[in-house]
Amino acid sequence: MDALEDVLSSISSVIWGPFILIPLLLGTGLVLTIRLRGIQLRKLGPALRLALIQRKDDDAEDSGDISQFQALTTALAATVGTGNIVGVATAIAIGGPGALFWMWVTGLVGMASKYSEAFLGVRFRTTDAAGERSGGPQYYLERGIGGGFGKFLALSFAVLAFLASFGIGNMTQGNSISANLESSFGVPLWLTGAVLTVLTLVVLVGGIRSIGRVTSALVPVMIVFYVLGALWILIVNAPQVPAALAQIFGNAFTGTAPVGGFVGSVIMVAIQYGVARGIFSNESGMGSAAIAAASAQTTHPVRQGLVSMTQTFIDTIIVVTCTGLVIVTTGVWTGGEDAAATMTGEAFSRGLPGEWGHWIVTLGLVMFAFSTILGWAYYGERCVERLVGRRGVLPYRVLFSLVVFVGCTVPLAVVWNFSDVMNGLMAIPNLIGLLILSGLVARETAHYLRNDPRLRADRAEVDAFMADRET
Repeated sequence: MDALEDVLSSISSVIWGPFILIPLLLGTGLVLTIRLRGIQLRKLGPALRLALIQRKDDDAEDSGDISQFQALTTALAATVGTGNIVGVATAIAIGGPGALFWMWVTGLVGMASKYSEAFLGVRFRTTDAAGERSGGPQYYLERGIGGGFGKFLALSFAVLAFLASFGIGNMTQGNSISANLESSFGVPLWLTGAVLTVLTLVVLVGGIRSIGRVTSALVPVMIVFYVLGALWILIVNAPQVPAALAQIFGNAFTGTAPVGGFVGSVIMVAIQYGVARGIFSNESGMGSAAIAAASAQTTHPVRQGLVSMTQTFIDTIIVVTCTGLVIVTTGVWTGGEDAAATMTGEAFSRGLPGEWGHWIVTLGLVMFAFSTILGWAYYGERCVERLVGRRGVLPYRVLFSLVVFVGCTVPLAVVWNFSDVMNGLMAIPNLIGLLILSGLVARETAHYLRNDPRLRADRAEVDAFMADRET
């Protein structure tokens, strides 16, 4: 097992290193940002209104399985997880405060990637044998690109995402929940595993509609709960915030890292860990969120693309920023890599009175991780449906739920490295596809936004101006 862990760690270092995913992720996001004329900045306001206030398209119930808001919260459920708590701490512990800056950069350009993959997820979605919508890279890579190459990319994504669902979307999340409940409240690992397994199976049996109902209720509560705790700490420590921001921006270009005190390191360390943990947190460019977007009730792919884009904004610009600033302002970031696992908890405990900080981080982690399990279960299910058809869905749901128990009760050093490898590999075919299909995304987006710049058109108006679309 030690040898396997070393091999997986080496592979992960190469995949997430400076020559493969980092330039591919940032490069793809930059290309899409340029081709879409900075859509993540131009249309953020209307997108947030559509996502959080309007929440659904009128007269679009027959176009999908769940509302736009439920599709957003399902994707948020899968992304707002341990990466927002432990992942941020790890990036800052190894790469210094400057790593947070690179997480922001990854999030900003990643919003264009998230928009594009969600757009394509709706644009090329299909209907399965049970009448449910199914889409994502496992479909749009084949249907959009075509030919043998498109099919190869699509099937590669489906296999890798299926494998990843058992790692980052299942066992690692369950392990985080059980370990925290045991250390905080003395709950036996097996008991946590049994309860989580039953809860997961109960929700999954109802399919995407059940998942959508649970996530639309759970996700807003857990994010507000966590963010309010962080904001309280930042208000109390307001005098330290300017200095913390100076450290973040300054260290982003000096690479100072707290290893053994204050030892200078190359800028690549801050960039590497900032980008890697940023993607681990918001999943922009990985293609996973497109699977949830494809189930949405929407009158046009552009509208769901903009709604999905806000997911990265909420995850990285809001939640990750709160975690990072709390860690830096409270000074716990100097503890080094060995303290990363408990760093966020220590920061909240220092910043809040009594046991409040400890409770917020523990309960936040439990809610974040459980919602991630539900979101990733749907991603894996849709990939199984693509590979073997609808007959594989129920066995997958049962197996996925049982694997949660394994994750809660077994040490997972190898699984963490396996998850990093699978996450990285599944992003590669999707990013290649996004670059190839970027022209299509840009053309159709430009046409839609010329006719509905404020995203207020109803279904009849959308149908009217789309009927005259230039081909």
